[in-house]
Amino acid sequence: MAHNRESYFAVSSRKSGGVPGFAKTQIRATIAHSAIGGPRVLVTAEERRMVRYRRNLVPGGKFFFTLTLANRNSRALIDHIEGLRIATRLTCSSHPFIIDAVVILPDHLHMIMTLPEDDTDYSNRWRLIKRRFTAAVVRSGTTVARRQNGEAALWQRRFWEHTIRDDRDFERHVDYIHFNPVKHGLVSRVRDWAHSSFHDYVRCGLLPQDWGGDFTQGQGSFGERS
Repeated sequence: MAHNRESYFAVSSRKSGGVPGFAKTQIRATIAHSAIGGPRVLVTAEERRMVRYRRNLVPGGKFFFTLTLANRNSRALIDHIEGLRIATRLTCSSHPFIIDAVVILPDHLHMIMTLPEDDTDYSNRWRLIKRRFTAAVVRSGTTVARRQNGEAALWQRRFWEHTIRDDRDFERHVDYIHFNPVKHGLVSRVRDWAHSSFHDYVRCGLLPQDWGGDFTQGQGSFGERS
């Protein structure tokens, strides 16, 4: 399957006080409606500084997530990428959030999400995205396994969440996200995986196109198997 190199998320940036490194950069994230045929619009109305973090379940928090399909051999996230884009866009429209970094792999995804100042409910956002994506897969005619209660078993019920603590923690998780396709042997170079915010970071001058990652396996758990 040929990859569409057009990313679904765009990032605009403004250097903050000349501080080197993208973790010290003030970023405004946008969802690129152009990826599904429409204009780009802001997810939120104002820029946020990377250095502003919150504790878990405090409004305005910044979180890293891993969501995984029930069948680890599935390619549904890539095969139905348009359905995932639409599910994310619709959820973001009704329940705004910022996507700071994201990568979509065949059977799982990683995302860093920032919630609005008055909101703590990331669980409902993921519930909506998962439900809408599942509905899109079913509509395509793809067979979806069912649990004993009749519930679609496309996704694992639980997801991994980590509250971003500081700049270093943010940078570490962004690196993990962008290096993930190489980690799983899907590509040999980070830039060769289309479904990643890495391309937006390159366009904004936050990372070079030949970035290869500084990530090492011993840096911690990210909610997925080795």
